[in-house]
Amino acid sequence: MATNEMQAQALNETGGGKTSFAISMLFPLFRATLWGLTGYFAAAWITAALLGSVIVNPLPATVGYIVGLVGWLMGSGLWEGWIRRAFGGAEAPAYTGVERYFRFGPDSKSTAVRYVVFNVVAFFFAGLAAMAIRVELLTPDSTGWWMSTIHYNMTFGIHGLMMLLAVAASVIVGGVGYYLVPLMLGVRNVVFPKLLGLSWWLLPPAAFAVFMSPTIGGFQTGWWGYPPLAQNSGSGIVFYVLGAATLLTASVLGAINIAGTMVYMRAKGMSLGRVPIFVWGLFAASTILIVEAPATFTGALMDLSDMILGSHFYTGPTGHPLAYMDQFWFLFHPEVYVFALPAFAIWLEILPAAAKRPLFARNWAIAGLVGVSMLGAMLGVHHYFTAVSPARMPIFMTFTETVSIPTGFIYLSAIGTLWGGRLKINAAVLLVLMAMMNFLVGGLTGIFNADVPADLQLHNTYWVVAHFHYTILGAVIFTWIAALYWWFPKVTGRKINEFWGKFHAWWFFVFFNCTFFPMFIAGIEGMNRRIAIYLPYLHGINLFISISAFLLGAGFLIPLANLVYSWRRGEKAEPNPWGSKGLEWQIKSPTPYIPFPEGTEPEVVGPNDNYAAGSKEPFVWVSTPSK
Repeated sequence: MATNEMQAQALNETGGGKTSFAISMLFPLFRATLWGLTGYFAAAWITAALLGSVIVNPLPATVGYIVGLVGWLMGSGLWEGWIRRAFGGAEAPAYTGVERYFRFGPDSKSTAVRYVVFNVVAFFFAGLAAMAIRVELLTPDSTGWWMSTIHYNMTFGIHGLMMLLAVAASVIVGGVGYYLVPLMLGVRNVVFPKLLGLSWWLLPPAAFAVFMSPTIGGFQTGWWGYPPLAQNSGSGIVFYVLGAATLLTASVLGAINIAGTMVYMRAKGMSLGRVPIFVWGLFAASTILIVEAPATFTGALMDLSDMILGSHFYTGPTGHPLAYMDQFWFLFHPEVYVFALPAFAIWLEILPAAAKRPLFARNWAIAGLVGVSMLGAMLGVHHYFTAVSPARMPIFMTFTETVSIPTGFIYLSAIGTLWGGRLKINAAVLLVLMAMMNFLVGGLTGIFNADVPADLQLHNTYWVVAHFHYTILGAVIFTWIAALYWWFPKVTGRKINEFWGKFHAWWFFVFFNCTFFPMFIAGIEGMNRRIAIYLPYLHGINLFISISAFLLGAGFLIPLANLVYSWRRGEKAEPNPWGSKGLEWQIKSPTPYIPFPEGTEPEVVGPNDNYAAGSKEPFVWVSTPSK
């Protein structure tokens, strides 16, 4: 088991150049952009010239993306910060100041902050796509006054893919998890810090490619990429596949770090039974990605091969489109638990500290987190009951409904923790309680999607849209904002404005439910999803949904303004404003570059979520023998 002493050497060998702040900050981003764009256009033009084609065709676009991605990564600092050493050169020193947030480096905390910024930007643009969708649905027929049906298909495809893989997949795992895992485990960094740093630098070009896909023809498949429609879609489907594969790669690199850090780098005395519940949630999510992402990643590349190389994995006389669906949903239903399990764990991390009660049934809660991750791989078929043989239906219906059992363990743990406690409700706690209520609605309505007779009636209706948004937006995004509020003092040393935090929580809760609960009704009434046209009798409810969605979207400017203002001018926070027993709160805030002082390390002597009267502190500080 690694100790702080073992990690100190690498992290203390840091330095930095003497160049001015502006140059050292902006140069890697400028160079990465220049090398990336130059690599893309040069490779695409050369490939097109050799083939007698144009650069927007699938093969030139694919080669251009790969070369451009390599150029972007090298320009970000990957060459001098990691790869140059393999060729006998000197490795650049790691920056310890503000510059580290703008270049490739080994610091997990700066990587996590970059994830937060990326998630906010991606959420903004994917949210604009959602607003464009609701503008189109203000009228029953596609009159072309706003967008054509072709552009509507592109828009909801981009919205879906970006919200899932560029936002939900990393808002908690990335921005929150990568920052807190080392601190909660009592170590100075993750097990593979440069691999974690690389994961973030994969995100911007992948997201940019997906957003720019309409410039080379777009794609008509939605966010699924189903063949044979993918092969008959626009050339932009290439950017969809490559962008999705790159985003998945980034998620897997992070998952390897979380799992490896938990297994190999815990502080002295931290047995598995004493690992913080949030880390357990991240570990459960990481195992899903490590085990199941390769199948879906391979399916995406095989789909791409059918497009650019003429293979017939899923198309033609020897292809089998249903095989793609099996590979796709092998991950993309469990991917929902990659989003949700860390959110559940945040509930169980925050509520004991807020209620000053021990975490109820801790071991059962851990069993619930692990149980959901294990069952998740068996559930994907319920997404396409309409396309499978009757023999498969009862098997996967049973597995899908069974996942409610370990989920129930988590809810019972949360309710038992609150029972009899004196809950101090701040903005973060309020959002957690709202997230629990939202996910309860999403989970209960999901039972109908798992039940074959009901699913055959509700499939591809707005019932499914409502259910999905209750589980992801209603639970994960609510919890993400709660986590930003809760750990904001740890990162910045300041508090958020509680009034505006609570004001937004209620705004978010009211207009979220006004937007998505009517979709259950619209779905039952026959409103199909994924299309821009609907029957006139559904106009009234769609008008109400769209107006609510506009107000919901506008409300997200409130937490953004709150966080930015509080970062600069917020009230200074005391070292442990919530009275938490988590190890991350036992060190200085904001967190220094090397969080645990050299010469000392924490030793764990009890669980960090026992708030019973008279319970002892879970950590003691011990001296590390000097060399």
